[in-house]
Amino acid sequence: MKKLLTTLLIAGYAFSAGSQAQTVDPKLEWATRLVALQQGPDLDSLVEQLAGGATQDLIAGWESRLETSVPAARQAKVTEDLNAELAKFAADANKIIASKVSQANRDALVPAYMDRFTLEELKQLTAFFDSPAVKKYKASTPDLVGVFVNKLVESSKTEIQARAKQFNETATKIVGVAPAAKPAGAAPAAKPAKK
Repeated sequence: MKKLLTTLLIAGYAFSAGSQAQTVDPKLEWATRLVALQQGPDLDSLVEQLAGGATQDLIAGWESRLETSVPAARQAKVTEDLNAELAKFAADANKIIASKVSQANRDALVPAYMDRFTLEELKQLTAFFDSPAVKKYKASTPDLVGVFVNKLVESSKTEIQARAKQFNETATKIVGVAPAAKPAGAAPAAKPAKK
């Protein structure tokens, strides 16, 4: 009887443990692999852009306040101190956003892939992104972008400079000519006598 009871307990435990273990959805497994394969330098750039956007929002909010609330004599020092704090904020924002990537992948991107693609399509996409050619392409992308940007800047530089000159001329007509700078040590202009 004791042997039968022990056998039943072991069988019951095995059944219980087996029924509690959840089967992993193959789409979840493949979507997770696909998302992992797509991570790379582009993601780092995106994190930096998002952190930069948050930093620019702060700058926009404080720039006018600095000009209106801080005397001109203190603006250089206050600007230096604010820039140091902004650098700290930007570094912290970058770390915070980067720390949320895995969660965003798990909570948003993986389910989005699972909703939009069949298991077979997920396998095909994973094979594509895992191929040596795509890995080489991703590794070469920063250099390729650099080549493109350099050529684009070079080929448009002359026209952009000409257009900037045209803008400056028009802006000068709108705003007026800037007052001439006073020579160093020049005496202030005499005030007209009261009549």
